Amino acid sequence: MPQATSLFTDVESRVVGTSAVVIYSPAGKNRKRFPEGVVEVYASEAEALAHADPAKNRHAAIASGPSRSSEGFKLFYLVRWLD
Repeated sequence: MPQATSLFTDVESRVVGTSAVVIYSPAGKNRKRFPEGVVEVYASEAEALAHADPAKNRHAAIASGPSRSSEGFKLFYLVRWLD
């Protein structure tokens, strides 16, 4: 029987699991998923925090993804905000 996969992983993706990221979110911190075009992946939480700029709507976070949505878009899912 095939194993179930997690909602947050995409076996076709080069980035699987969780990563430290900076998310450009002009609408604030209310959303839980973000298109890949507004997410920058960093090697560590410290590096993501160093590149964050909340005054410019760039927030450090831990996110899972990218995962392909049912609409065919690649999305990152928020795990937690760092700033």
